[in-house]
Amino acid sequence: MLALALVLSTLIGVALGLLGGGGSILTTPILIYALGVETKAAIATSLLVVGITSIAAVIQHARAGNVEWRTGLIFGGAGMAGAYIGGFVAGWIPATVLMVLFGLMMLATAIAMFRGRKDPGPSNGQSQALWKIIAEGLVVGVVTGLVGAGGGFLVVPALALLGGLPMKKAVGTSLLVIALKSFAGYAGHAAHVSIDFELAALVSGAAVVGSFAGSRLANLVPPDALRRGFAGFVLVMAGFVLYQQI
Repeated sequence: MLALALVLSTLIGVALGLLGGGGSILTTPILIYALGVETKAAIATSLLVVGITSIAAVIQHARAGNVEWRTGLIFGGAGMAGAYIGGFVAGWIPATVLMVLFGLMMLATAIAMFRGRKDPGPSNGQSQALWKIIAEGLVVGVVTGLVGAGGGFLVVPALALLGGLPMKKAVGTSLLVIALKSFAGYAGHAAHVSIDFELAALVSGAAVVGSFAGSRLANLVPPDALRRGFAGFVLVMAGFVLYQQI
């Protein structure tokens, strides 16, 4: 079972490397249903794993010049505040409620992936959207901290539409944002949840390997085909999670 979980964990990195998101959607179900981790510990572990994997992926995108550091740090800073709050508040919310929220987030993610993203075209100026970037960062951060999901597929559209970034830079910058708010969300959960760090290291290692593979595959796999296939998988997983909880 551990071997299967590690193979599945590589998909976390592949998703992050290719799409700039989707890692947390996979991590929590793998930890709960493949490895038997308790729900709240799984959410906290997921945040740590995705944070580590995102750092590995953002390094690769930065080398290609696809990270807008200023915008990413502003959005990420706001997201860290929201994620810490969400992670801390999650301690008072029943695990079943958190998993239902997670399942609903998966549904929203699948729908967003099926619809795809459109390049908004030239920016009218990042400074005009600064307050929107901060507000969006806070909201996305709270969601991430609460359920350990809602990363790239909320961040990338926000960076493209509100930050005015081209899609390639939005994807690369989203990984910086995801890393920052994932670690902040984990810090919020750490106040009331203990995790298995050895397991987190194993899953993170497999996911980091997947992130390198994902970056290489990005030049070979048609992005629309990959996005729709992944969306279908997320939709099936959402149905499974909601069925298990309801």
